[in-house]
Amino acid sequence: MLNFNDTEKAFAYKTNKQLKKASRLFSLMQYGSLVKIGTVLTPLALKWHLPIKGIIKNTLFDQFVGGASLEASSPVIEMLHQHHVDVILDYGVEGGEYNEKKYDHSLEEFLKVIRFAATKKNTPFISVKITGITSFALLEKLNLSHYQSFEFVSDEVMTNKINLLTQEEKTAWENLLQRAEKICQTASETGVGVMIDAEESWIQDPIDYVTILLSRKFNKNKSVVYNTLQFYRHDRMSFMREAYQDSLQHNYTFAVKIVRGAYMEKERARAQQQNYPSPIHENKSRVDHDYNEAISYCMGENKSISLIVASHNEESTQWAITSAEKNNIPQQKDRLHFSQLYGMSDNLTFNLADKGFSVSKYLPFGPIDEVIPYLMRRAQENSSVSGQTNRELMLLKQECKRRGI
Repeated sequence: MLNFNDTEKAFAYKTNKQLKKASRLFSLMQYGSLVKIGTVLTPLALKWHLPIKGIIKNTLFDQFVGGASLEASSPVIEMLHQHHVDVILDYGVEGGEYNEKKYDHSLEEFLKVIRFAATKKNTPFISVKITGITSFALLEKLNLSHYQSFEFVSDEVMTNKINLLTQEEKTAWENLLQRAEKICQTASETGVGVMIDAEESWIQDPIDYVTILLSRKFNKNKSVVYNTLQFYRHDRMSFMREAYQDSLQHNYTFAVKIVRGAYMEKERARAQQQNYPSPIHENKSRVDHDYNEAISYCMGENKSISLIVASHNEESTQWAITSAEKNNIPQQKDRLHFSQLYGMSDNLTFNLADKGFSVSKYLPFGPIDEVIPYLMRRAQENSSVSGQTNRELMLLKQECKRRGI
């Protein structure tokens, strides 16, 4: 059993000043009403050009973001390298209204991130949102809308959906495939992995399908393309099994990142509003059960699956370690990798790294205006996730006490 309470290892990279600063921030995030007001007023204040960027920079930005640009993130990347921690670079662009020029610009930015990652010793992955390179509306139109019986997206079913598109929409679909393929081709050539982010359930089917097409092409001899499965959805275990069978049928490595999920409140609200069964598990215990079952499935005998356990949950992390040991899974990046968000769960990240496990920090970067949506989600998550802020704060205070500061 790993000791995830070893705060000396967890916060070795922080100075006394940084440690106290983080402790004050998480103390503030305990107040849900304060966070709720802040997440509403902050975007408005920026829109009205009020002088609050300095406050954001010295609080949320410094805690959760690598830097205002790729180059500005280099010191953080190097610091993590010194502690044997890898990096998943996140250019956090998300789609809005239909705009092909904007998507082409995003494509060039993703290629720039890949080439930058290839120059760093500890940056084996980048993260990509499909809504950054195509329109939300197109993906929504291609979704199967099968709220009562979730199923794996077959070639035949998706082809039928594509045939119903207008000519303009078909062109947009082809443009999406070309952009996605160029990203993965560049990543394959430079030795960088691409994690395709999971998004809302009502656009997830075409995202899954694009990821499957890319996996069939680029995962023949190595793991390049990783799908992301959100296990707060009650259909993801069955999807995982069928996706693995597809990898056997088409002779490629099934590479997957498993998360609990990021859109739960939004998903439940939409299901209620539009009167369809929620795709979300009824309670957290069912989510935890499926998440750990997914780990056991991927770590099972005679399977060759590249698994990334992206979790802040200590129990699931230990479950993955135990499952790997039970099945003699080697500590290799392309077989089992752990990941946590930068600025959170350092007790997991740095203690895993200290014991030789392959582990990374998910590191967003960009100007304050562009990363505000990400920062607001982090603030909301830390105030709403049961026990998360308390756990972070307890560990920070524990290390402050140990240092006598």
